[in-house]
Amino acid sequence: MDDLVTRNEKILNKEKTALLIVDIQEKILNVMHSPKEVISNTLKLIRGCKILGIPIFFTEQYPKGLGPTAGELLDELKDLVPIQKMSFSCSGADELFATLKLKNISQVVVCGIESHVCVQQTVLDLLANDFQVDVASDAISSRKEFDYTIALQRMSKNGAEITSTEAILFELLNVCGTDEFKQISKIVK
Repeated sequence: MDDLVTRNEKILNKEKTALLIVDIQEKILNVMHSPKEVISNTLKLIRGCKILGIPIFFTEQYPKGLGPTAGELLDELKDLVPIQKMSFSCSGADELFATLKLKNISQVVVCGIESHVCVQQTVLDLLANDFQVDVASDAISSRKEFDYTIALQRMSKNGAEITSTEAILFELLNVCGTDEFKQISKIVK
C-alpha cells in the first residue's frame, strides 16, 4: 500500500484484535430475538478468527443457573476454556481486560447476549478502558427488539463501532486474493 495513504485508525487490524463472545448460553438463547442468526453469525466470526489467528475469548454468565455455552458454539470453541462470571459486564470476568492488554489487543469485536445487559455493560467498560469496540450487530440479541435497538444506539453514542459480521471479517482480511480470503469468502456465503 502507498505510504502516503492514511487508513482510518478504526479499521480493524488482525494484529491487535480479539473476538469476545458474551454469554451465548443454551438456557437463554431460545428466548432471544433471532437466535438462529446470532448462532450463525457468531460461528462465522469464530471460524474467520481461527483462520486469521485472532485470539478468541468467551464468557458464561452464572453457568450453574444458565447452563453452558450453546452446543454449536462449543464445538467450534472446544480448545478454549469459558471464562465464568457473576457480574453482568465482562470487566468482572477473571482478569479478562488485563489479559487483553497483556496481549497488546486494542480492538475488541463483541458479539453475544443480551444486547442491553451483559453486552452493553461490557462494551461500555471496554470503551472506558481505552479499547476500540466493534459490535457485530447481527451477532447480538435481546429478548425484545426494542431493548436491542436502544442498546445499539447507546453503545454507538458512547463510541462503539456498530457493524456487521461480514464487514468485520473483510476488514480483518484487508486484501483479497489470499488463501485466507478464499476460506473466509466460503464462510460468509
